[in-house]
Formats: sequence, structure tokens, C-alpha cells
Amino acid sequence: MKLLDVVGLNGVGHIKGFFTTCICELSISEHIFALIQQQLKLRQPVKRLWISDLTAESIATGFERLRDASEFEFLTQAARARSEADWLIGMNASRAFTTRHNTLLSVGRVQTPVLALIHDREKEIEAFQSQTFYDVWAEFKQDQIKYKGAWQGDRLTKPEEAEGIAAAVRGKEGKITKYDTKQTKEYPFKLYDLTLLQREANAKYGYSAKKMLDVAQALYERHKVISYPRTNSNYVTEQNIDGMHKALRMLGTGPYADLVQQANPNLVHKQNKSVCNPSRVEDHHAILPTLKRPGTLSKEEQKVYDLVIRRFLSHFFPPAEYKMHTVMTQVDKHLFKTNIKELLSLGWKVVLSKADQDKGKKSKISKKEDEEETDEWTDKKFEIDAGRPVDCVRAEMKEKATQPPKSYTEGTLLKAMESAGKQMENEELREVMKDAGLGTPATRAATIERLKKVGYIEMKGKKILITDKGKMAIDLIRHAGVDLLASPEMTGQWERRLHQISKGEAAQEKFMDNVKRFTLSIIDKVRQQPPAPANAFGEEARSNRSGGKGNARSIGASGRATAKGMDRTPSGGGSSAGSAALKQAAPPTRRSSATKAARSSSDGQSDASVSQRQALGSCPCSNCGGSIIEGRKGYGCSHFKQGCGFVIWKEYAGKQITETMLKSLLAKGQTQLLSFKRKDGSTVKARIVLDVPGTGQLSVREES
Repeated sequence: MKLLDVVGLNGVGHIKGFFTTCICELSISEHIFALIQQQLKLRQPVKRLWISDLTAESIATGFERLRDASEFEFLTQAARARSEADWLIGMNASRAFTTRHNTLLSVGRVQTPVLALIHDREKEIEAFQSQTFYDVWAEFKQDQIKYKGAWQGDRLTKPEEAEGIAAAVRGKEGKITKYDTKQTKEYPFKLYDLTLLQREANAKYGYSAKKMLDVAQALYERHKVISYPRTNSNYVTEQNIDGMHKALRMLGTGPYADLVQQANPNLVHKQNKSVCNPSRVEDHHAILPTLKRPGTLSKEEQKVYDLVIRRFLSHFFPPAEYKMHTVMTQVDKHLFKTNIKELLSLGWKVVLSKADQDKGKKSKISKKEDEEETDEWTDKKFEIDAGRPVDCVRAEMKEKATQPPKSYTEGTLLKAMESAGKQMENEELREVMKDAGLGTPATRAATIERLKKVGYIEMKGKKILITDKGKMAIDLIRHAGVDLLASPEMTGQWERRLHQISKGEAAQEKFMDNVKRFTLSIIDKVRQQPPAPANAFGEEARSNRSGGKGNARSIGASGRATAKGMDRTPSGGGSSAGSAALKQAAPPTRRSSATKAARSSSDGQSDASVSQRQALGSCPCSNCGGSIIEGRKGYGCSHFKQGCGFVIWKEYAGKQITETMLKSLLAKGQTQLLSFKRKDGSTVKARIVLDVPGTGQLSVREES
């Protein structure tokens, strides 16, 4: 929304002067204008001009409905609190950590929790241990109808069991034990707010959050073809309905004419709560097209404009309609489940391109396959007689592996920021959390760009990867005892409190008192933290510390070796550079215990009570006779004092070697099938293999 602050409106309506601001959000605009008033010592009465687009009609209407500045006092208080809190925490915490560890470390009220989200996700990925399992699928036929079913039962972990089931049903006759149908409707997706538009553009075109914001801002400011983009609302007010109908008529000539001819204007009205919901509109309504026709747009601008138009048009169409079929088929004693989604009416999905429609069908199928069920999308009529038998014409076993969490993209990170990191697929719950997210729709892109600039994250295609410097920054913050600074949920609660201040529901003074106390505690705790070693942040972070560029993540900087294109840790290595740095940066009492542990045997075993430890297997070294026991960092031979150097380290190739994996290595010379991540982000199935039994040397062997 364009905010025009009109100053000095006298009794006869003459404007003596005005200030124009177009800042990231309304409350910040209020704060800036308040600072201007303060600096210039202005005492004139103030009126506000509220408009949602820059058309002559909207501007004229806005001037007819000027609002008193006193209505926005709470917005100014919230903006002042946000600005001062960000400065107090960011400036003091950044200085404290930078001077203590002799490397530029940027710390902030919002950016640090966002970095913590990325850090924790990558930790989950690194610690993930893939498990192999097996599905059994069967294809059934009745007359000309064919359908697939997934075997129902406990997860199968042995291939012979899965193959046995497939063999038992293949070519046999089955019966339908249950057949249910129900009609369902799928309504249009919500109108765009900024975050949702950024997520869509990132997923579809790979645009960064900042690029998407710049393009949207150009469409608003320069071309004037969309309404104010920096909004957090997906709805409109009653006053916008007439404008939506006019925009629909405007689109009736041009590239969208065919869709407009099929549209039903009567579907968009004041009682349609999926579109018109004034309680969900605060400063700005959802992103809408204006009444201005676009001129010459760049390629990127045209793509984003097309997204906005198609989402807008979808609400003038009825819901898509489907018939859901659930079929339970029994062959012998084995039960198979089938879900079939039969398309009855495409409805609003006619506004999607053919490619998007096909993509939607494929994504639904793959999602259900992960849940061990079929979900076939068909635009053909599905007819089956539940009282007649079916033939199992094909059955096969499929090997699968559990998948690790996915690295963040800018789109999925924006989604996480919107709900303070909470994994919420339910859109209603996400809506409730919007006022407790990390940052605001207008500042989230800048936060991500800041993390790139200081060298905390790097992009690998669409994926966001954390650098060694970023990892170390979060580890230092958490080990300093100021976990709150890296807590997404707690920072989300701060955002909620700022939102309450803007509504007059909370006191600015109390919020700022808490922020000041927290800032002092950060300084006190960092002062007591021992400095991190020079190599803790990577070589580039140290050499470029004055510029704050950080380091791009490299295999060499983190002490990792590479084999067959996969990230891996050497079997003879100890902890990573980051872990070693944390030991050195730990309080003195902890450091002494860490040093003591380091002086113990190479696999972390202490000299005492070795004979009392549980034997996990026999040492594979010839003529040794020792047993394999668990140490601090690895599994070693109980005869290490006699010179046996056998050891298998607990961490190898990014995997934690569990006791089950150890026993498999000792007995079979290899682990079960695991999933590994390549340097290019792809995954590959492989096994960890015991190459040299006499030393415990391992390798990774890919399997096709």
C-alpha cells in the first residue's frame, strides 16, 4: 500500500506540504514519518491517505477518505520497538561475538534463528540413517479395467518375504472385499500474499526471494499493474469486490480473454469467505491485478504477472470435482489397497497450464507412493463390479529406502519462517501463526540475502547449504548459553508481541525492558566464553574477516575426503574441525575433561574396565583372539594394549555406525543398503564395506 502522509491540512482544505514514503511495511513508514516530524519539530495536524494501488481512481477515492493520524499511534510504537530491539540485539551481540572470536560474526534477532533452522535441518540430514524396506504391488484386471494395489501389512525388511508374497498372489484370482466411493471438491488456492508468491516463484522458476520481491515491486511501482505486493494477507475486504469485477472485465480483451469468457463473476462476492474476509486483512489486502493494462514487461515480470492473474482468475471458477474410489482386494490371505481419483469436472484448474496440470497429477501419485498406497489420477470413467472376481495379472516387489529430510530451498525456508519453524501443513494453523513468524513478508528476503552476504549459507542450485562459518556461529551461540537468540519459536513469540503492540494489546515499554535485559545477558555470557581457534571458521572466513564475506563451503576446509562423488569422513579421522573448535571454546572445566579424553587410546577407550565392557563381536584380525568393544569414538579391539590396531570409527561417510551396522560389518563385511548424498545434491544407494579386516579400514560401494 502506498502511504502518503499529508502534513498541515488547514481548515479550508489546502495542502501546505506532504511527505511520500513507500517502505517495506506500514508500521515502518509510520516510524519514519514520526522521525521526520521529530527532526523537523513539526506540530501541524496530520491526515493519512490510504490507497492500495496507484491508479488515478484509487488516489482520488483515498483523498476523499483521509484518516486521522491518531489512529496509527500503536503502529508507530510497534515500529519503534522493532527498530530499537533489532539494533540493540544485533549491534551488541555482533560486536560481542566478533571481538571475542576475532572473526566477523553477524548476529541478529531474526537472522540468527533463521540460520539455526538451516543448521538444524542439515544436522538432521547428516544424522539420518536410511533403512531399506520392500513394497509389494499387484495389478488386477476385471474385463477391460486394470488397477494397481499396495500390499497391506507391517513394513517388510527382508526381500525374501516380499518376493514370497508377490509369488503367492501372481496369477491368482482375487475378490473385492470392500469398495467405497465418495464425491469430493477441490477449491481454488488462496490469493497471493508476498510469502506465498515468493514460494511459488521459487518452486516454479527458481527465483530467489529477493529477485521475486524486486520483480513484484517493479510490477507495482513502475508498471502499476498489481496492488501493493508486501502484504501478509490472502484475502480482500468488501470494498475490493467491485474492483475485482472491473479487473476481470479489463482482462476480457487480451491474452486471457478465453479464460475470462468461461469465468463466472457471480462466484466472487462479499459472502465468499475464501476470498472476502475483512478480519484477515490488516494493513494490506491480497495481491490483485489493477485496472491498468501491462505494457512491455520483461520475461521475469511477465512470468510473475501471469502467476498473479491466473491465481486471481481461479476464484471466478467453480471447484474441481472428483470421485474417490477405495478398493480392498484380497488374494488368498493377502490384502491390497487401491485409491483412485476420478476426475469429474476440471473446474478452476482450467486456468492452469497443461504442464502445471500434469505436474499436479504426478506429484499426487508420488506422495501416496511414499505412504505405501496408490493414488491414480484418471480422467477416464472407473467402473468395477465389487461382486465379481478379479485376476492378479502381475505382482512384483519394489525395494525402497527411507529418505532424509530435504535441504531448505528459499521457498521452503520462507514457509518455515512464516510459522517460526514449526512444521505445519494445515493452512489454517499456519494462518494463525502468521503474526508469530520470523520477520515480516517485507523483510524475509533481505534476511536470506544477509545470510548469504556474511558467508553463513550458500546456494547449490535451489538448495540452501550452511557453510562451516554458519555452523560454527550457531554452535558458539548455543554453547555460550544464549540459546534463546537462536530459538525460532521464541523469536516468533517476539514477533507476536510486536504485533500485539501494533494493535494496542501489549505495552511497548515492557517489551523493550525484556529486550534490554536479554542483551545484557548476551554480553555477559559471551565475555566468559573462551575464543574459538583460528581454523574454526574455514580459511576464507579468517582471511576475509574484515570484509565479512565468510567462506564458501569446501570439502578441504571441513576436513572431509571425497570418494565416488560423495561427501565422507575418513575412517581414521577424529571429530570435525567444528567439533574440535567447540572443545577448545568450552569452559575450562569442560576443556580439561575433553583433553583428558583425547589423551586416552586412539579409539576413545580408557585404560580401566576394558574387560568389563560388552563384547560386540570377535576381532577379525588373524591370530588376535580379542573382542570388539565400544569406545568413546569408535569400536576397537580389547587387545589394543597388546598392539592390535583394529578400530571402526563411529562416524564414517556422514553416517553414524550403529551396533547393528557394526555387527553386519563384522559378520558379512558390509552394511545394509544405505542412501548417500552426492556433492551435487543427488542421492545414491550404497553400502559401507569393510575393506581391510586387519585395520578396520572402510569404503563405500555403490550399487545400481
